[in-house]
Amino acid sequence: MTNATTLDLPFPPRANPNQASVAPRHRDWLLHHEGLAASIALPSYEKWDVPRLAAFTSPDSAADDLVLAADLLGFYFLFDDGFDSDLGRAPAQVAEICTRLTALLYGDGPAPEVRTPVEKAFADLWERSARGMSARWRARSAYNWEWYFACHPAEAAGRLSGRLPDRESYLALRRGTAAMETLFDMVERLNRFELPQEVLHHPTLRRMRQLAADIPSFTNDVHSYAQELARGDVANLVMIVREERGGTPEEAAVQVMREAQAMVDRFVALSSEVPEICDLFDLAPTAREAARRYVDGLASWIAGYHRWEVDTGRYDR
Repeated sequence: MTNATTLDLPFPPRANPNQASVAPRHRDWLLHHEGLAASIALPSYEKWDVPRLAAFTSPDSAADDLVLAADLLGFYFLFDDGFDSDLGRAPAQVAEICTRLTALLYGDGPAPEVRTPVEKAFADLWERSARGMSARWRARSAYNWEWYFACHPAEAAGRLSGRLPDRESYLALRRGTAAMETLFDMVERLNRFELPQEVLHHPTLRRMRQLAADIPSFTNDVHSYAQELARGDVANLVMIVREERGGTPEEAAVQVMREAQAMVDRFVALSSEVPEICDLFDLAPTAREAARRYVDGLASWIAGYHRWEVDTGRYDR
């Protein structure tokens, strides 16, 4: 759409050295859960290079944890794409699917023998993700997964209406369907630490997390605009900016990228406050290191996703 589709990032992406070993294991997981990828042929899926995205967004994870990262990312993409059909315009059916998946988080979902392929894949991912984590982390992650699933029926209703949302409504929905809070929970899980609650919920960290969540959503809307326009999706910020300001799609895309760059700059400024927050709470060295690694994890998500999205085959037109 436009050449102005890159961000100026002061923290360059880093690739996990275990990337090469992940691709065959991720492929085996997909084949084991082949019903999850029923809507796309494996050669087409492999052009997306999901293991590369995992390597960029989890650069410091051990090999086994990087496999989990790739499997999770594959689930997000394939689950989301399952609603590109007529199903994505049937809110009641989408709600039923998502309610069954949410129940798995709390141990009262469908029995293993009657689970759908999607439910089997998610049950496997949730068990692996929660393994070894505290009850506090599991409760938080379950809530964020519930938020993610619960937003899909509303997204389906938006497709059915065909009405373009205003910016506030768009953000309220996009922040759920983007699943970024679940991914930021995985920063802790994939790197084997947990952040003290007084740091995790400090206003500065909460703002940084929101910025780190919105930046990939904004840039993704630029890269996926053509696909979403063609299939009648309405939850895309480029479309909304055109409605707000007029002009061409290219001009709207440039404006969206400017907003994303401003958020990057704000994220960097806020990150400089984290050491002072650690001092304020008189954190032990291990907790200070956890705070540093968490900020690095957020930055890796911003930089890693942006590096991957500019040349992945997922958004080929």
